[in-house]
Amino acid sequence: MAVTTAQNAPLPDRAPLWLRLAAIPLTLAILLAGLWFFAGVVAPGYDSSIALGVAWFVAASLGIRFGLRGRRALKLPVQATFLATAVLVGAIFAWTTFRDVTVVEDVAGGRPASQAPGDDAGGSNVQLSSGLLVGLAHGASGSAAVVKLGSGGRVLTFTDLDTDNGPDLRVYLVAGPVSGDDDVGDFVDLGGLKGNKGTQQYEIPAGTDTDRYSTVVIWCRAFTISFAKAELTKT
Repeated sequence: MAVTTAQNAPLPDRAPLWLRLAAIPLTLAILLAGLWFFAGVVAPGYDSSIALGVAWFVAASLGIRFGLRGRRALKLPVQATFLATAVLVGAIFAWTTFRDVTVVEDVAGGRPASQAPGDDAGGSNVQLSSGLLVGLAHGASGSAAVVKLGSGGRVLTFTDLDTDNGPDLRVYLVAGPVSGDDDVGDFVDLGGLKGNKGTQQYEIPAGTDTDRYSTVVIWCRAFTISFAKAELTKT
């Protein structure tokens, strides 16, 4: 008959309540930080961002499994947080990527600036510049234009926009030309992309030098990559 002594008895699986509670936000922070680093910073492209994001969650799962072996009281909240985070991230990615959002607005148009009679053009709209959308990380078509409103202010318009959807897409005006899908430095953020299809309008902040910020970029902030661009030329 085997006898278990106090010296070789297994340690009780205990973790104080504060540690189990602290493990939840700590696990969440580590998972999201790793996802941002590998998918948003390290990855050179969109497909590699997805691959590295998945690889990070697989590695984190293995780390939890083997790193907390024998620590059931601590392992349970960590695993639950991991599972909830993985499901939520996957759901957000699927919701923002695998469905099209079509937004059709009444957008401003105007006579090209080269044909306008003067700066005020009699209080009518004037199209200052325009360009065609081309794909970078994703395919794209349509046109973009900067329009000076007769009532004051300027807007950027998309006409017949058609590109892929994605998480956290933004509309940027970028200084100078853009050569690659991650080539964004000095820019003005016009806000979130309203829809990946349709005809839309975005207000340009007062004081923006549209001669300097002459390239429109649809930017995926989640994966730090350009979906599409339009290099604007004066009309």
